[in-house]
Amino acid sequence: MRFDIITLMPELLESPFNHSILKRAKEKGLLHVHLHQLREYAINKHGQVDDMQYGGGAGMVMMCEPLSNLIEKLMSERKYDEVIYLTPDGKNYHQKIANTLSLKENVLLICGHYKGIDQRIRDLYVTLEISIGDYVLSGGELAAAILVDSIGRLIPGVLNDETSALTDSHQDGLLAPPVYTRPAEFKGLSVPDVLLSGNFKLIEEWRQDQALKRTEDRRPDML
Repeated sequence: MRFDIITLMPELLESPFNHSILKRAKEKGLLHVHLHQLREYAINKHGQVDDMQYGGGAGMVMMCEPLSNLIEKLMSERKYDEVIYLTPDGKNYHQKIANTLSLKENVLLICGHYKGIDQRIRDLYVTLEISIGDYVLSGGELAAAILVDSIGRLIPGVLNDETSALTDSHQDGLLAPPVYTRPAEFKGLSVPDVLLSGNFKLIEEWRQDQALKRTEDRRPDML
């Protein structure tokens, strides 16, 4: 799977993709991430990519020309399954969207800054607008990193145990149950007996029951 990311600050994205699971995915050739500096397509020698908004008001707007020129260059090289703009007024991101996007081959991400990008870019090129939560970031880079991480780990072969992702929170509409490891007793607290029983049918029933109780308690809206 390939991600192309349009950004004003590629250095913010270098570290997240060069460590841990995503690093291994890249080394295996399962994930390809390419960062594109928008300022290379600026309208002048000063690197200008933003301007004042029509109608007045505080905050600058990312201009049409640099974004359009870069997007069209990338589109001339490959077909994108989705062109995603990371924006606070987009669709709230959730696991089902991540699952769907993990089946794509080529995805283009646009990281906004300032007051956002000119609406005409959204009208002309963007196929999906995503918000990672009801708050505002300084730019779309951290949101892009979250998308790539949450999608990349779902690609077959990325995780050592592919069934691990299937039991994460939100995959089945529930939060994940409590988990334990050694030692069996710690500071007066013991691992539930059922997990030590070796009876996998009972263990699975316990996990399902705990997942349901945790979801009812913490996220009843999910039910």
